[in-house]
Amino acid sequence: MIFQEPNQIEDITEATNTYYTTFIKQLPGIGFGLLLIILGVLIGSAIGNFLTKKIAKRTHDPLMSRFLGKAIKFIIIVVAIILGLKAAGLGAIATGIFTAAGASALILGFAFKDIGENFISGIILAFNRPFNINDTVEIGANFGKVKALEFRYTKLKTFDGKDVYIPNSDVLTKPVTNYTEDGFFRWDFIIGIAYEDNIDAAKKVVMETLAKEPTVIEDDLHENFVIEDQLATSTVNLKVFFWVDTTDFRKMALITKGNVVRTIKEALEEHGFYMPADIQEIKLYGGQKEFPVRLAKETHSD
Repeated sequence: MIFQEPNQIEDITEATNTYYTTFIKQLPGIGFGLLLIILGVLIGSAIGNFLTKKIAKRTHDPLMSRFLGKAIKFIIIVVAIILGLKAAGLGAIATGIFTAAGASALILGFAFKDIGENFISGIILAFNRPFNINDTVEIGANFGKVKALEFRYTKLKTFDGKDVYIPNSDVLTKPVTNYTEDGFFRWDFIIGIAYEDNIDAAKKVVMETLAKEPTVIEDDLHENFVIEDQLATSTVNLKVFFWVDTTDFRKMALITKGNVVRTIKEALEEHGFYMPADIQEIKLYGGQKEFPVRLAKETHSD
């Protein structure tokens, strides 16, 4: 059996009493530090939400307001943690944490380079970006409405219900097509008329039909028109160009296109224009002069 010397026991007891006394003396500071951290979290959340609403009202930009609100909330909470640690008498720990964090950031920066890129890209996009919330955009192969801009990613809602999270670095470096920035989009489609039909008269019918469609846009900047596109095998193809409002892209824009295609087809038929299907031409080669055709007789049962 191992017996401890009386001096060793006294040293342990004295050290324990010293730590206990020190802890009791620091309790008010620790409590005050915890109170500062809790208040910092609450105040940071309140200020972040308040500034989000104020910035959104002034800039009419919900994406930037949310991003800045979260950034300010994060900064306030970090400051509260530093003050709380110092108030608790743990200033050396706070310094050590941030020193270690700085060294770790340098070491881990290479391993988590993409996270840093996405974070910096998010800050840049918050102030200078090619879209707003609910804009319909195409980023790479992704097509949908913008729903959120976070620190690391941009969220899209596709029109078939998928949630797509695109890294901010990709949003910043890849081409972004915005279908709703100015609220207008030009559709086009081809319609074929018979070679015997009058082309100018058909174009006139098309333009008159476009003018009657309430959801088709036409002004000085957005002109609708029809051109001769191609002499196809069995038709003269006319290409119709018309503008639509894309505030509710994509459903309303597609409905408008469908209405235009239907009404133009019906209008051309009402005015006697013939829209034939493809005609297949059969050629006989060699000495054959006739093409043998056999008609099947119909049988009627009594």
